[in-house]
Amino acid sequence: MFLTEEGTVHALDDTCTHQDASLAAGWVENCRVECPLHESTFSLRTGEVDQPPAKRGVRVHQVTVQDGEVLVELSTAAPQLPPGVEVR
Repeated sequence: MFLTEEGTVHALDDTCTHQDASLAAGWVENCRVECPLHESTFSLRTGEVDQPPAKRGVRVHQVTVQDGEVLVELSTAAPQLPPGVEVR
């Protein structure tokens, strides 16, 4: 889960689609997260790749903030994982 500078909350899969790296350890700016391993960037809104080397986006989950609580509805789409990585 990511909190932007504007105060919006976004949830997406944590694993970069290029290699097995945690996006939670990356840098968030301009509603994008940068993978700490090879600097691919992903839109927090859509999950689409903004900068290679990743070629596939990450799965986005629906977020609702209600009475100060963050509720996440997990996507039913298949995750986009890098080669050799299995669903955890």
